Amino acid sequence: MSDTITVKEAAKLWGITERRVTVLCTEGRIAGAYKKSRSWAIPVDAEKPADSRIKTGAYRKNKTLSDLPLPVGISDYRLASSEYYYVDKTMMIKDFLDERPMVSLFTRPRRFGKTLNMDMIRTFFEKTDENTSVYFRDKKIWSCGKKYRDYQGKYPVIFITFKDVKRDTWEETYDQISKILTQEFERHSELLESAQCSKYEKSYFQNVLEEKADSTDMMMSLQRLSQMLDEHYGIPPIIIIDEYDTPIQQGHMRGFYDKVILFMRNLFSGGLKDNRHLSYGFLTGILRVAKESIFSGLNNLKVNSILDSQYSEYFGFTPEEVKEIARYYHAEEKYAEICAWYDGYQFGGSEIFNPWSVINYFSNGCQPKAFWQSTGSNEIIGEILAYAGEDIYERLNALLQGDSFLTYIDAGVIYPQIRNNPSSVYSFLLVAGYLKVVRADPAFSGDYMCEVALPNREIAFVYHKEILQKLTDIIPQATAISIQEALYAHDAERLQKEMHRLLLQSASCYDTAGENFYHGFVLGLCAMMDNRYYISSNGESGEGRYDIQLLPKSETMPGILIELKAARNLSGDRLKQLSETALAQIQDRRYDTDMISKGVKSIVKYGVAFSGKQVEIAVAIQ
Repeated sequence: MSDTITVKEAAKLWGITERRVTVLCTEGRIAGAYKKSRSWAIPVDAEKPADSRIKTGAYRKNKTLSDLPLPVGISDYRLASSEYYYVDKTMMIKDFLDERPMVSLFTRPRRFGKTLNMDMIRTFFEKTDENTSVYFRDKKIWSCGKKYRDYQGKYPVIFITFKDVKRDTWEETYDQISKILTQEFERHSELLESAQCSKYEKSYFQNVLEEKADSTDMMMSLQRLSQMLDEHYGIPPIIIIDEYDTPIQQGHMRGFYDKVILFMRNLFSGGLKDNRHLSYGFLTGILRVAKESIFSGLNNLKVNSILDSQYSEYFGFTPEEVKEIARYYHAEEKYAEICAWYDGYQFGGSEIFNPWSVINYFSNGCQPKAFWQSTGSNEIIGEILAYAGEDIYERLNALLQGDSFLTYIDAGVIYPQIRNNPSSVYSFLLVAGYLKVVRADPAFSGDYMCEVALPNREIAFVYHKEILQKLTDIIPQATAISIQEALYAHDAERLQKEMHRLLLQSASCYDTAGENFYHGFVLGLCAMMDNRYYISSNGESGEGRYDIQLLPKSETMPGILIELKAARNLSGDRLKQLSETALAQIQDRRYDTDMISKGVKSIVKYGVAFSGKQVEIAVAIQ
């Protein structure tokens, strides 16, 4: 390793311009710097001179030209750490080196810094022609001592990211994955000239580069490439696979799950399982995707999920990091607003802010928005909700009212469970960032019983726009507005007409649906009015449990009680009689007791009867 660095490297290291470094050298303010040919050579351990320029100390509301830009969408560590405001996460490297597990899996929600952290690890460990220590000399890891610094630039690295593999067919997906692997081979093209690699290995390597390798060859690509790197450099490589589960989710949604699982299992097994040509392996993703599904037999895998304390502060921002960002951009008074919108996550023992949203908040002039909403697809949530029953509708609605509830969390949830076990919705919502853990108790199976809630205001907004809309996306906007107007106007005839029209437009499953399904259907309709009502389901009141209650948030709004009945093969007078029976139940069992006790003076009561796609509604006003 060279004893000196260039002006360009010093500028990156100290966060100043190359011109400023040259001036400091010319002025003799950098100890040990000397002219080498036509440029300056600077000792690697030289300290950045103190800034002697006069500062006013005045409080500044707006950013100045000296403020570093924010790394919006930047996942290149070298770029982010040298030319943008960078939150130092390099102590993650120390924690890893203290433990040194063979293969580490980090599961976190999207846009929580997984790719940037993996590129940081790659930059630290990778053996390159460039002196990459310059990107760490002003970071926390460098002050931890020679024991850790000696690992810098020591290993060859295989770096793969699948974050953009979002194709509609297996053929397209396989083609893109093959091209990604081929690009990584091309990055290590020095192996074609290696005296340590055999002719057969070079022939295989050349086939990959020329896209002549078949699927079996591609499944073995990580194993083969790691062996050649080990032979050439005399040290086994590190393998990093970022967003490994993106193609798997796509496979589930598009119908080629089994094919992508088979390929990935063999690819990962060759590179990570019992591979003597591997120093360490790192993977990131949103889901763990249980061992029996894809990591079969990978006994050297250490899983670090959002429920684990180790590494908990390295994905996302901690409160102190957010406060420091606010100080840097002269917006300390905005901290409470940032907390309300983007705080609330609990990863292991750490309180965490959504980093994507925090960065975008400052970049947007400190104007709060749901920045995270548009960063990825929520198709998987839509599928879960398509299988949702009454209990899930009720609980999701309770979340929007600020409630929490206790639920079983499966740490190894896999995609096929969605259809077989709709209650897995909460496990998916938690690992995907739509829920936070209030309290977690480990279960005997290795999973958890968790009290969960919404993290913050941003996620409440996302729920309404991205999730609860999935419950009612069969409802045209004009119909939804008409149903709300009918409820407010106590117009049972119009309400009945619109609900009947909606059922006629919907799938044939309504023909055989039972009362629980209709309960969820109506609860989904009511969820659209959560800005005006506190919506609850199956609550105790009077002498029983009402089906649905809409408690007004304003004294000027009426309360609404809805009782539902469903039966098969009813029509005309018999269905109308069933709706009147439902209305009478509200009266007889005094379901209005709770609202009356809370001072609601006007209450509209609806008895709703379903049979297939037919509906009858009876109404009474109190």
